Amino acid sequence: MLSRHDDYPIHQTPEPVAHPATSDRNAYDRYWLNGYAEDGEFYFALGLAVYPNRGIMDCGFSIVRGGEQHAFHASRRAPQDPTETEVGPFRIEILEPMRLIRVHLAPNDTGIECDLTFRARTACVEEGRQTSRRDGRILMDATRFAQFGRWEGEIRYAGQRVAVEPARVPGTKDRSWGIRPVGEPASGGAPSSGLPQVFFLWAPIHWDETCTHFGLFEDGEGERWHQDGMIVPAYARPEEIPGVIDPGVHVMREIEHRIDYLPGTRLAGSAEIALVSKTGERWDIALEPLLCFRMKGIGYMHPAWGHGVWKGELAMAGESWKCDSLDPLALENQHVQQVMRATCNGRSGVGVLEQLSLGPHAGYGFESFLDPA
Repeated sequence: MLSRHDDYPIHQTPEPVAHPATSDRNAYDRYWLNGYAEDGEFYFALGLAVYPNRGIMDCGFSIVRGGEQHAFHASRRAPQDPTETEVGPFRIEILEPMRLIRVHLAPNDTGIECDLTFRARTACVEEGRQTSRRDGRILMDATRFAQFGRWEGEIRYAGQRVAVEPARVPGTKDRSWGIRPVGEPASGGAPSSGLPQVFFLWAPIHWDETCTHFGLFEDGEGERWHQDGMIVPAYARPEEIPGVIDPGVHVMREIEHRIDYLPGTRLAGSAEIALVSKTGERWDIALEPLLCFRMKGIGYMHPAWGHGVWKGELAMAGESWKCDSLDPLALENQHVQQVMRATCNGRSGVGVLEQLSLGPHAGYGFESFLDPA
């Protein structure tokens, strides 16, 4: 099946671009972006992904503000042309690759709309390949890059309008592809042994003249099997960014973390992270939560709108909830991003701390699948 991309010299296999190199049903290719007011007034996130071996494309947009979170979900049969990034009223446009993206959610029955433009302030940051197995079988094998930027435009929901101004609304773009658990789990075969386990932290932070990037996975013993830490130069305008990869990015030798969990939860009450350079220079960063966003708003661990689930040729839905009314130990509420005020050596910044902790983690004393702090 040919597409417009096949007219470019970009092939990695003998197949047309529309055909993935793997037959794994969990193959995916995803856009994910967030934005947030620097004072914590609101946070929004959006995602769109295609699952070529499931024949599905889905998306989501969600905003938390004023103690409520509102979410738009949509799903469709995957398009034949991989350049078609549109699900019903939702559309992502690449105005300039790795520089400018427009996100448009046209008026629809959910009452949630947006017209937003993301302008990069850094080059792309390629994270290390993330590969994990469970009982010898591939669970995840993905490539990811992140990019820092600022947003402009507006969001409308529940009869309200939110002006999104670049001077006060930074954010992060995340592109990933490969294999990860999506859709209905595979049936048959030997059951998995032991408790399911994941411990994931991810913290991109904006500062005045630079950005810092932090991310890791650890196993149940608290042993790290993946980490990323970088200091990333920032620029006033996208055209000043020196290239897709900036030679000025500094990769850290080591990263550290300490989370003070809210009692009865697995949610950070405060946190400290550190980046340690190859020469021993340290960035010790204190994080103070301002706002919490549940990732189920864009499908992550959502009981009905999880990623890669067949919903029909085209399906859409909207929902909202009071943040204070959520069960902090419900499985669907465990994957979160918190807007964080950051401080380091007298400097102030703002970013997010993404958290997903399921199963044991010796470093924090977790022993069962979801025992709280």
